This record gives sequence, C-alpha cells and structure tokens, in this order.
Amino acid sequence: MIIGESKAVAPAVVDFSPYRVFSREAWARLREDTPMTLVPRDLEQMSGLIEDLSMEEVEQIYLPISRLINLHVLAIQELYGATARFLGQRDTKVPFIIGIAGSVAVGKSTTARVLRALLARWVDHPRVDLITTDGFLFPNAELERREIMHRKGFPESFDTARLLSFLARVKSGESRVEAPVYSHFAYDILPGQQVVIERPDILIVEGLNVLQSAKLPRNGDAIPFVSDFFDFSIYLDADTAVLEQWYVARFMKLRTTAFRDPAAYFHRYASLTPDAAQERALEIWREINLKNLEENILPTRQRARLILRKGNSHRIESVALRKL
Repeated sequence: MIIGESKAVAPAVVDFSPYRVFSREAWARLREDTPMTLVPRDLEQMSGLIEDLSMEEVEQIYLPISRLINLHVLAIQELYGATARFLGQRDTKVPFIIGIAGSVAVGKSTTARVLRALLARWVDHPRVDLITTDGFLFPNAELERREIMHRKGFPESFDTARLLSFLARVKSGESRVEAPVYSHFAYDILPGQQVVIERPDILIVEGLNVLQSAKLPRNGDAIPFVSDFFDFSIYLDADTAVLEQWYVARFMKLRTTAFRDPAAYFHRYASLTPDAAQERALEIWREINLKNLEENILPTRQRARLILRKGNSHRIESVALRKL
C-alpha cells in the first residue's frame, strides 16, 4: 500500500434501541415479593366490555408495574423534598401523574382501573384518582359549529387549553381542581357535572392523545405538551388488525346492550341486522379510528416510558421499558 493512501471505511451500524424489552416471563419475575392485594371479585368490576381480566395477568404484568411506579413515586418525593429544602420552603405535596395512551378499544380503561386499585394499596400513596381526557372534548354543539364532528377524538376535537390548565393546577398542588364529565351513553359532555380532584398522591390520566407533542415554535417560546406534566407514561400497543377486531366486537356487544336504550346516542344502531351492524362498525373504524391511530396516536408510542404489547386475547405478551 502506498504511504498516505487510506482505505474507505464503511460507516459503523449501531443497533440501538431506547427500550429494554422483556418477555412476559422475564417481566413477571420483577414482581419480587410485591403482595397480591386484589381478589377475583375485584377483577370482575375492572374488566372491560370484551376483556376479561385474569388474576394471572395482574400477578405477572400489573404487580411488577405497580412496584416500578412505587419506586418512581418514592424517588420523585425525595427529589421534591430536596428542592423544597434547597429553597427553604415548606414541603408541598405534589401529585405524581401517570399518562396512559393507546388506540380506541385497546383496553386503556381496564389498565387504568387495575393500576389505580393496586397503587392505592401501597402505604406510601394511598390516594389515587383517575380521569379520562374524554371530559376535555369539546361539546358536540361546538364540534358541529367547527364542522369537525366527524373527527371527534382527533387532537383538534379536544379543548387542549383547558386540559393543560387542569394539569397545571393539579401539579402545582391546588387543593381542589374540577374537570368536566363525559358520557359515552350520551356521547357528549354532561353540562353542569364535574369530577373533583383534591390533591391525590397519584393521578392517572387516560386518553388517546395524551403523549402527542405540539408543533415547536420558531421563536423558541414555550409551548407546553400534556405529557410535560407526566411523571410516568404507558402506551398500550397491539397490531392494527387485532385492534379492528376488538373494536368491532365491542360495537356488536354494545348493540345488544347499551344501544338498546332509546335515550342512547347510538340507539339507531340497535335495530341494524348483525351483518349491517358489523359493516357499520368496520366503516367507523376505518374512516375515523384507524386514521386517528395512524396519524396521531401510533406516532407517540416511542414517547412512552413503558410499552405494553398485547396479543389477540388481550394478554400482554411483552413489556418494553425505556432505558433511563
């Protein structure tokens, strides 16, 4: 080789993932000695419309999660205490906020209910509250005025300013913060009704778009994201084809239950034949929910601290934990 001549070196390929992925069995071992504090009758109240929660699922998946979150809560409490001491202030109680995101029909509500029950049984944080961001949807009248009723559930259908204000007040330690109430039966905000959050130890916030980021301003001004207020975040994941099956199954179940009530917003679907109802469910899924998933929800998955990957039977098959 001539002195001074150099060989071209191919760029190194770095195989890097911000997550450490656990099989179901490996994750279950992280429970260690965390006690089981729920009984079968508790699970009956927490299961979803098409999702039967098992004791095995709680023991192998949710108990390790509750242990992990408990450790995070203790660490955050220590951090807030250190900051308060540094500033010479009295230690103010600040709620630990958990965000749970994922597609329609993936089982966010079930996960939120289970975690609420488990976390409330730890002596370090016995008061756990839960809200859904559905309460921060614009009322139907406002959605119709804006001509976006067909995009209900998309980011623009939420009163994000009101949600951010709510989270800021909770996170600042206000003693009493109110949130609007949404009814899936009426498919609208319930006028005059509020849920009151009174300085809980932990607040779980469940919703479609809670991990979505805002467009960054060119001048560098601060634009808060909903997730800025989260201390921990979870994304529930499943194949798109599986989510479609779950959505249709849920729709067909509601058609023979809640939709039968003449006062229900979707009562008109109760009289459809099974074939027509299934066709309508697929149409709603593909024209609305699938688009929202692909455009707005799925792109936020990598922003979650924990990703729970589900199989066909709603059983969580793997867990991905973001590396610190």
